Amino acid sequence: MKNVLSPMLFCLPVSLIGGVQNGYAEEGEELPFPKMNVVYIMTDDHSYQTISAYGGILAKLAPTPNLDRLAEKGMLFEQAFVENSLSAPSRACLMTGLYSHQNGQRQLFGQIDTTKTFFSEILQQHGYQTAVVGKWHLQCEPKGFDYYQVLYGQGEYYNPEFKNKETRGKYVRREGYATHLVTDYAIDFLEHRKPDTPFCLLVHHKAPHRNWMPEPKYLDLYEDVEFPYPDTFDDDYGTRCQPAHEQEMQIDKDMTVVYDLKLNQLKDTAPYSEEWNVRGMQSSIDRMKPEERFLWEEAYDKRFVDFKNMQLTGNELKKWKYQAYMKDYLRCIKSIDDEVGRLIEYLENHNLMDNTVIVYTSDQGFYMGEHGWFDKRFMYEESLRTPLIIYYPGMEKGKKCNKLVQNIDYAPTILDIAGIDKPNYMSGESLIPLLEGNVSKKWRRDIYYHYYDYPAQHKVRRHDGVRDGRYKLVHFYDVKNKSYSYNELYDLQKDPHELNNVYGNSNYKEVQRRLQVRLDCYRNELNIDEY
Repeated sequence: MKNVLSPMLFCLPVSLIGGVQNGYAEEGEELPFPKMNVVYIMTDDHSYQTISAYGGILAKLAPTPNLDRLAEKGMLFEQAFVENSLSAPSRACLMTGLYSHQNGQRQLFGQIDTTKTFFSEILQQHGYQTAVVGKWHLQCEPKGFDYYQVLYGQGEYYNPEFKNKETRGKYVRREGYATHLVTDYAIDFLEHRKPDTPFCLLVHHKAPHRNWMPEPKYLDLYEDVEFPYPDTFDDDYGTRCQPAHEQEMQIDKDMTVVYDLKLNQLKDTAPYSEEWNVRGMQSSIDRMKPEERFLWEEAYDKRFVDFKNMQLTGNELKKWKYQAYMKDYLRCIKSIDDEVGRLIEYLENHNLMDNTVIVYTSDQGFYMGEHGWFDKRFMYEESLRTPLIIYYPGMEKGKKCNKLVQNIDYAPTILDIAGIDKPNYMSGESLIPLLEGNVSKKWRRDIYYHYYDYPAQHKVRRHDGVRDGRYKLVHFYDVKNKSYSYNELYDLQKDPHELNNVYGNSNYKEVQRRLQVRLDCYRNELNIDEY
């Protein structure tokens, strides 16, 4: 669709059009609306459960007022999903509008196919200024960007390294907290852009990725709060197949005390000295400036003393780890919400809200204690589903959308905002019809998911599956051992927490058959080469 703006936007007074007030029109004269700008904000591992606009058990205890305000002005998507719940593959889906097997980035440390066109390149060809700041995480140089400031690898929370075009591939240490710095670089781009040229700015935050290190001013936030436990916190995976039992992402067994929960004092003490990445916390502390380190150690010394005195075991230890995890994670979210507010304030103060689309999302969902887990990867709802909020000038405010959308849709959507037709090779679809209320009856009725990263950390088995508006079919497999084959089927209406696997249940015979047909169709039509 060439023209993506609502009709009401095409005759706005010049005084309301940011970037057009340049002397070419008299006061009150009406001009065609310029091409829309895009600000795309993506966090890392941000769960929809921790955005208060989505409701849930944390909404009142840990509100996100700036994200909520964005939802009040735009559209909140209630069924937004990823194609592959892992950071680098998710980012590859964003840049290409393609499934993982199509863009080459199937696994975390895989290699994206750089012969594929990034949507940023297409925008450049159509006169857009393009920028990406923050986490890139693809094994290639940012392609199709006029400006970039990207983190080294995953990035550090404190005083991280960035590279840009001027550093010629060299990463340079910057003083500050990563969440602040990413916003600083976003604003730097906005300050120095060509004012009469449309832009697309990707703001990719490191937070709230593991190991969830809060900024100094929030080190004590939520200290006196006891967060409620999810209904599935003590899930025993009773009806689930073997893969749910094999994973290594349980809070009680796999969350580390030293690296994850910041008790660095125990790094040389058995059994904690045998934990994963036991030296990682010390490395992060050593990056801090003296004043940062003082505040950090003051805060976590208190946690260490409490932990040492309580001598917890069993379920009580699991609960303690959950509370410590939640507090650190939500402290990082507080900083994210602050920075989203700071960026929106800049857009407001520079008259850019009337011609700028703002997208807020994450590279995937995350487990906040559901099923006793942390991390992502599985096709279960908490990691499959991702937050998505879009502010679209001129749209009806405060709308919610329950249509099935996926991260392969973001590239076509951004191109559509720019008035550029989607290339035929892209698998995703533009979300603009959903924003404008012009939803076709042909909109997708189900989505395809595929996770490839095994063997790897957390030991989540390879699997693919299909999800429609009510049911989900998942198939776990092994590329070397063909006898390793498990299936799960869930009725999300009756069983929203996915506790009851009904695969093989005669009451769901027709549902199972229908979803298997759809799964086979996806595999055939997309030329899936493993399952």
